[in-house]
Amino acid sequence: MDMPEFIEARRPRWEKLESLLDKAEAQGLRRLGLEEARALGKLYRAVSSDLLWVRARSGSAEVSEYLNDLVGRAYALTYPGQRPRLSDVWGFVARGFPALLRQEWRMYVASVLLFLAGMGFGYLGMLVDPDAAPYLVPGQHLELDPVKRAADEAAGEGMTVEQQAHFSSFLFTHNIQVAFLAFALGVTVGVGTALMLFINGLLLGALAQVYTAKGMAGWFWAWILPHGIPEITAICIAGAAGFVIARGQVAPRGLPRGLALRQEAVRAVKLLFGTLVLFVLAGLIEGTVSQIHPPKLSVAFKVSFALSVGVGVYAYLCSAWMRGAGDAETFSARTS
Repeated sequence: MDMPEFIEARRPRWEKLESLLDKAEAQGLRRLGLEEARALGKLYRAVSSDLLWVRARSGSAEVSEYLNDLVGRAYALTYPGQRPRLSDVWGFVARGFPALLRQEWRMYVASVLLFLAGMGFGYLGMLVDPDAAPYLVPGQHLELDPVKRAADEAAGEGMTVEQQAHFSSFLFTHNIQVAFLAFALGVTVGVGTALMLFINGLLLGALAQVYTAKGMAGWFWAWILPHGIPEITAICIAGAAGFVIARGQVAPRGLPRGLALRQEAVRAVKLLFGTLVLFVLAGLIEGTVSQIHPPKLSVAFKVSFALSVGVGVYAYLCSAWMRGAGDAETFSARTS
């Protein structure tokens, strides 16, 4: 039997198992009738065999992932005593997340390009028409003179420690909200995600031009880059997760659209989960190094620090290329 025939023959029982799992997860396993409970057990074993058949023949990755999701969910219901362990979470963070990002690198590159396009548009827009500032520059910076701000910080008259902590907390929360929104807007066939990435890049690019026009480009990037590298990376990965959801809508690749969307949603959520590590790192830096300005910390030191952080972040994210793709199946099976 070739793969298309196998999929067509086995699809009814896959859909039946998915239906039973949906009911059991929504209403509880005890709400299943006796025959439904027996059917769930039989289908769990049958679909596990189907998964092994597909893997043994190096079948479609999409079909394999879909079946793995079904088997993982059935396992979680059948053996409810099993819960995600710290070692499983650490395994996903250390190996599964970089491996998953490797698989979805095209979506990530698309997100980065959209963000950079927005930056370029915002920078050029302010360069050509400075009067567009009310439309392009973030509101809290419209009345803030970059030169005066730098002078105040140098004289120790900038924000107090409490104000810095409050501001850092606000930015941390705001940027996580941006990332989650970029992810959630994937349901708009990716249009909302693309706009979110472009607009956030636009705001940054416009603000960069404001500081550059005042001769404060170095000061600006020394402020932004230390926390910005992990933070912007996390936002772009969240955007990639949104595009993964959109892919399930527009390119089901031979699977029923609903099944394809569910499969892609699982991958997208894992990508979003992985960004939490980057946001925590960005938050720690944003509340410390980023808020210490010259002369206490020089521009050269802060930019060098930012580059070191960037090397570390991308060495981590690219680690899957160095050791092979790997996967997050253990984590998936325990958290489906």
